[in-house]
Amino acid sequence: MSPPITRIALYVRDMPKISAFYQKHFGFQPSDMDTEDKITLRSPAGGCSLVLLQASKGHRIGQSCVKIVFDVDDIAAFKKAKEAEGLKFGVIHKGPGYEFSNARDPAKNLIQISNGYLLE
Repeated sequence: MSPPITRIALYVRDMPKISAFYQKHFGFQPSDMDTEDKITLRSPAGGCSLVLLQASKGHRIGQSCVKIVFDVDDIAAFKKAKEAEGLKFGVIHKGPGYEFSNARDPAKNLIQISNGYLLE
């Protein structure tokens, strides 16, 4: 049995700004165990937590190969609602059995909304 993914760690320069972004747009809530160099955000829907870690001067922000994927039922409706709040997603791409659209958070990490993938 494979272990579950429980956390995704993001190195960021402005932890409060990134925390507010994921709270506003995706409903994440900070834990009560946060420190000055770590913020843990929990999803109200369950699943992975996001751990925001203070980036050092040596970290190359936005250069990692990480994409955070959020499953939503209606890509166009979610995209429209978030654009009204200031979050701009790109075009909606369509594949066999799924749709997705990409954006970046304020720390330049890739984020995606998707209505699921067909995996074989």
